[in-house]
Amino acid sequence: MVASDQKVKFAVVGCGHIGKRHAEMVKRNAESELVALIDIKDKGQLGIESYDVPFFNSLEAFLESGIEADVVNIASPNGFHAPQALACLEAGKHIVIEKPMALGKADAEKVIFKALHMHKQVFAVMQNRYSPPSVWIKDLIESGKLGHIYMVQLNCYWNRDNRYYKPDSWHGKKDLDGGTLFTQFSHFIDIMYWLFGDIQNIQGKFNDFNHKDLTDFEDSGFVSFDFVNGGMGSLNYSTSVWNQNLESSMTIIAELGSVKIGGQYMDKVEYCHVKDYEMPTLAPTNPGNDYGAYKGSAANHHYVIENVVDVLKGRASITTNALEGLKVVDIIEKVYALK
Repeated sequence: MVASDQKVKFAVVGCGHIGKRHAEMVKRNAESELVALIDIKDKGQLGIESYDVPFFNSLEAFLESGIEADVVNIASPNGFHAPQALACLEAGKHIVIEKPMALGKADAEKVIFKALHMHKQVFAVMQNRYSPPSVWIKDLIESGKLGHIYMVQLNCYWNRDNRYYKPDSWHGKKDLDGGTLFTQFSHFIDIMYWLFGDIQNIQGKFNDFNHKDLTDFEDSGFVSFDFVNGGMGSLNYSTSVWNQNLESSMTIIAELGSVKIGGQYMDKVEYCHVKDYEMPTLAPTNPGNDYGAYKGSAANHHYVIENVVDVLKGRASITTNALEGLKVVDIIEKVYALK
């Protein structure tokens, strides 16, 4: 635990778009302190001049430096998440892992086992859970107002072209990226699992339409399944959309009503017709992360940092635990086994 009058010390591994967002949120949190940044790239290439903290070119160098840190935030390429998590846990640090937790269930299990062994916390970043429509729909489902769930359809249609899959980038590489569901759409699989539980009887069709020269894996898929808890679902996804993102949406058909959450980032309730129920006014959703040529999901990382601080100071429980992070990896692995 961290004493209530002390700042929680964070280091960030990986200083790309997301890592810089982590560093910024740590800086903005009054009870947090950024103590180091780590990236294999040259410091001058990264655009991190505004952070006056020690910089390291390897995680090993940081862990050997003797700099005190309570938490290490891992925002490196996907394929590095599990090995870096294990190294940080071994060094006695709590960890925050960007999605996905690992590129395979076995590696995610190793991380959880090591965390239990070292008595350290693992925070899985699933920031879409914090958006007002997500909080609202979670409450609506748990309250039983929808009755039995019949069908759930998840549509994720995004643009990821050569502005994103650059030759020198880890994006699109099988060993570091893992696949479209890991890098682009694991947040939406997380929301689905969070709301409806695990899936079984999975069937899938996949294609690589316009990324043959850009990525090592599929860019589109139709996946159908049954929920273990009842009802059936489908996930339709593509990164082949021309020029800009089209939508991320979730349609729920249930016994006592129907709901559709849509918009580019599942940030708008587009339809809600439920028996004896009136839709409340929701707080506005934070804007999407803007990376210039392409857009990402809603900017909710500050909630993640707040939760880490609250947990380590004994004021709250974890919002997104490691087991849920593991389940998302497990579901994606099961879907990809069909390829």
